[in-house]
Amino acid sequence: MLHIRNLSRPGLDPLDFDLADGEALAVLGPSGSGKTLLLRAIADLDPNDGEVSLDGANRGAMPAPAWRRQVTYLPAEPGWWGDRVADHFPEPEVARALFPPLSLPVTMMERPLAELSTGERHRIALARVLVQSPKVLLLDEPTSGLDQGSTRGVEAMLRERMSAGMSLIFSTHDEDLAKRLGNRRMRVHKGQVEMVES
Repeated sequence: MLHIRNLSRPGLDPLDFDLADGEALAVLGPSGSGKTLLLRAIADLDPNDGEVSLDGANRGAMPAPAWRRQVTYLPAEPGWWGDRVADHFPEPEVARALFPPLSLPVTMMERPLAELSTGERHRIALARVLVQSPKVLLLDEPTSGLDQGSTRGVEAMLRERMSAGMSLIFSTHDEDLAKRLGNRRMRVHKGQVEMVES
């Protein structure tokens, strides 16, 4: 379980919540409302205050890279460090199994990133974090720029991981996606957070 108490940072008011294993929390709000600030604070990517723990292990008691392997953040615009898709996977053969469910051909592993669409790169970035098997996945606009078929593939993949115990927090502008994928919904407005009743 992810346990959060009095988490705050500039631009984000203090908040408390727990996230059970296999649960998904949708974070809604307009651009600039603080959704990304919240995800980055949980991942400990920016200075923040409060108590955050996972399965009883306090975030402050472990090195930051160890925390981020378990509580992994994928931004809306992922970073890249190589020219080819395969450059981003330590074990390309393992990652290839994730491509078809995400509507990606396995041959894409050999292609240059510069040739791919924004949607293709976004799904490859999702595969890149999923091969690490995080306990909590933090996704910023996970279906932005995807067509309906690709969106359904991403949703199905996330549900499969959640059924195996992975927890999910995702920001979105899509109310329908929030209702379909989120067990609970949270709305952020000008840094203030409130839970949305079902």
